[in-house]
Amino acid sequence: MEIIAKNRKAYFQYEILEKFETGIVLTGTEVKSIRNKDVSINESYAHVDNGEVFMHEMHIGHYKQGNRQNHEPKRIRKLLLHKREINKIIGKVKQKGYTMVPLSLYYKEGRVKAELALVRGKTTIDKREDIKKRTIEREIQRAMR
Repeated sequence: MEIIAKNRKAYFQYEILEKFETGIVLTGTEVKSIRNKDVSINESYAHVDNGEVFMHEMHIGHYKQGNRQNHEPKRIRKLLLHKREINKIIGKVKQKGYTMVPLSLYYKEGRVKAELALVRGKTTIDKREDIKKRTIEREIQRAMR
């Protein structure tokens, strides 16, 4: 499994409750741009609309050798999930404070997959506690060397 892009901010800004593996509907030039690792998922999020899940604000750069049929960099892309997973997500997202963000893009058996997470936003207090834990772990690791 080769990781293409990772959303590092998501682990710091959100509390991850559940993860899903999804497929993405892409055009040919988008796949070629992704192979060149010209993709960013830092500002992206997923939204449920009419029983389907869509990815918003995912930036895939123009393919350099593409012609006039090149893709739009920030177009809305459909995510492929099973119906029971979509129903589960719809039930959870209706609750206040829950949203869906992509954690990573990767190849699996030659296809581009996204790891989508159901998340809840962290407060500044939670973020400070995470920073404290990381610094303590680093100090312990340094002391053990």
